[in-house]
Amino acid sequence: MNTSPAVLTARHGDVLVATVQNPPVNALSAEVRRGLLAAVDQAESDPDVRALVLVGAGRGFIAGADIREFGKPPLPPALPEVCKRIEACGKPVVAALHGAALGGGLEVAMAAHYRIALADAKLGLPEVQLGLIPGSGGTQRAPRLMGVEPAIELMLGGRHLGAREAKEAGLLDGIAEGNDAQAAGLAFAADLLRAGVGVRRTRDRAMAQDIDAARAALREIRAATAKKTRGLFSPLKIVEAVEAGLDLPFEEALRNERQLFLQCVDSPQRAGLVHAFFAEREVAKAPETKSAQPRPIASVGVVGGGTMGAGIAVAVLDAGLAVTMVERDEASIARGRANVAKVYDGLVAKGRMTAQAREQVLSRFHGSTSYADLKDTDLVIEAVFEDMEVKKAVFAELDRVCKPGAVLATNTSYLDIDAIAAGTSRPQDVVGLHFFSPANIMKLLEIVVPAKVSADVVATAFALAKKLKKVPVRAGVCDGFIGNRILAKYRQAADYMVEDGASPYEIDEAVRGFGYPMGPFQVSDLAGGDIGWATRKRKAATRDPRARYVQVADRICERGWFGQKTGRGWYLYPEGARTGTPDPEVLAIVDAERERAGVRPRRFGAEEIMRRYLAAMVNEGANVVHERIALRPLDVDVTFLYGYGFPRFRGGPMKYADMVGLDRILADVREFAQEDPLFWQPSPLLVQLGAEGRNFDSLNRAAAD
Repeated sequence: MNTSPAVLTARHGDVLVATVQNPPVNALSAEVRRGLLAAVDQAESDPDVRALVLVGAGRGFIAGADIREFGKPPLPPALPEVCKRIEACGKPVVAALHGAALGGGLEVAMAAHYRIALADAKLGLPEVQLGLIPGSGGTQRAPRLMGVEPAIELMLGGRHLGAREAKEAGLLDGIAEGNDAQAAGLAFAADLLRAGVGVRRTRDRAMAQDIDAARAALREIRAATAKKTRGLFSPLKIVEAVEAGLDLPFEEALRNERQLFLQCVDSPQRAGLVHAFFAEREVAKAPETKSAQPRPIASVGVVGGGTMGAGIAVAVLDAGLAVTMVERDEASIARGRANVAKVYDGLVAKGRMTAQAREQVLSRFHGSTSYADLKDTDLVIEAVFEDMEVKKAVFAELDRVCKPGAVLATNTSYLDIDAIAAGTSRPQDVVGLHFFSPANIMKLLEIVVPAKVSADVVATAFALAKKLKKVPVRAGVCDGFIGNRILAKYRQAADYMVEDGASPYEIDEAVRGFGYPMGPFQVSDLAGGDIGWATRKRKAATRDPRARYVQVADRICERGWFGQKTGRGWYLYPEGARTGTPDPEVLAIVDAERERAGVRPRRFGAEEIMRRYLAAMVNEGANVVHERIALRPLDVDVTFLYGYGFPRFRGGPMKYADMVGLDRILADVREFAQEDPLFWQPSPLLVQLGAEGRNFDSLNRAAAD
């Protein structure tokens, strides 16, 4: 037996087993890489060893790169060197997989001569999600094992294959029964030795049986990828690396892959995507989750069966929990039940769910017109109309009927949750759970923490988010919390630009060009213009009389044009179309409002549109952090990545500001303040960081410490 800090080797008869031990996920640290090289050397130098088995300790094989090494100078040996050494071994090498074999972990497995897996194995090359390509032979070995098209699909999609699918794709030689990967690897190696089978190197396989057909397929994939991943850097590099493998000798193709990999490492997109990766993991670390244990949740109530309530119910049902939905009358509960069933009917129609599975899920759904049916429920989520008096009435009923210790949550998008909690006898049990529509699909969940809520209730909300497979962000109480408060500011900046001369269609086009899937006026039409209109009317009495107010959106709503659901809003949607077309009548309304306001319109280019749009966003984001509505800048980033369509490759608005420079953002805010000093007030935090030569990431690091 020999040991290294992260790889343990032990003889089992004439087979050497090398076990990766780098908890929690056996990431490919420098110590692991050194240990793997040493294991191959040991196997080759020992005449009594006839085969080598690679296996991972704990819950998986190797889950990929060691994220602790991200952004640091590379430590030898490099993973390509390790993979080449494994493949060059003169004795059979078997990779015995269980759990995660992802990224570099799968590249190690593909460099082995044979691969066996337990049924729980998950295989994938998800580097594209970090703005990278597989850089240790993945773009060359995967096509040789799977075929060019399936391999590219795996790399571009970033998804994980289960063991059975991986076996059918050609990545695995077999699937073993049981739950002992080492035993499976030893049994497979013994079979090889009995059969007298030697090494079988992936590099010796042909990249494609029909090179011309592969080239034609790659041309189509390249065109589709360019369209689908518009603005992204690494996806086309994957195609380029695979394509080179059709022409170059294997070693040259590996060198080309490495050059392309390093180009991706140097891309700003990689910095944005890596930040998004880390930030998503950090947001779950709220103070309350460290100080308190969550309450048990086995059943959930939902008050309200509209679009949002039904979406929440589906999300909870999908998590395996029982749901009781309460509505005001039988007709309303029937609509709510139909809204829930419609989601599962769609899955059945698409072949993604069996009719039997649909019935099993819906058996956990119960509708009622009586609050009394929530008396034993562990957690209740209110999802009724966005009106304070309506919500207070609901919470009065919940306070009356729910058992002690039940968590009472509101799905309000804007309203004061402290005021809602104050209307109950148990403010310690009241929390905000702000879902985003459609609630069963959108991953963001703002967990809004009122002043008197207990820490264990907040911890329960985070535990529920995990169960629902949501990305939770802790938010403080203010109008709109994190996301909608910032949205109100940059939407206001967009409205100002419309009145000053930009058309809503030019603004939407500029925002899409930045990387958003939709512009703000398209989003308004999708959500329903009446929602924003109701908010503006609610806040009219408290609006600063000195503040500029653009009335274009009000004029559109006064005509009953609320967007897609009414067939027109900012855009026209003829015959139920999902994609709108510009509306000349909207432009006429804009012209009339400019004339009424005495504005002489001027031209706006896409660059200026985005400067103003993002300056408003970042400045208000800084205010949200300064006021502790968001704990850290990364909480703002995650909110906008998962709830508002901010392009992931830019990392979020605060990371984007760091990348372009806070001095530039602050200079823009100050320049625009010369036109409107009331709206464009520089955030105190932005000013402070600029004076100190620091950025938002310094605050993230300080919070982590």
